[in-house]
Amino acid sequence: MGLYESIAFALFAMVTVGSASGVVLVRDVWHSALLLGVSLVSVAVFYVLNQAAFVATMQILVYVGGVLILITFAVMLTREDESVIEVTP
Repeated sequence: MGLYESIAFALFAMVTVGSASGVVLVRDVWHSALLLGVSLVSVAVFYVLNQAAFVATMQILVYVGGVLILITFAVMLTREDESVIEVTP
């Protein structure tokens, strides 16, 4: 493994661990979903470093494109509307 590959591996390993821990520690659901996307894309970079481009493409299409969008829509549909104010007589 070359020097640049080792640097890229170490950089994306830190990004993966940082964003994965952020998914658990962040209280806002939107930020957690964005950090999950960063984590999944950085895992796809590991596949590219291992010369598995097809698996990296499927990682991005299926997980980032499908699962993350599904989570985003679920959050949008289940979030309570804060602008509506109930007035009780």
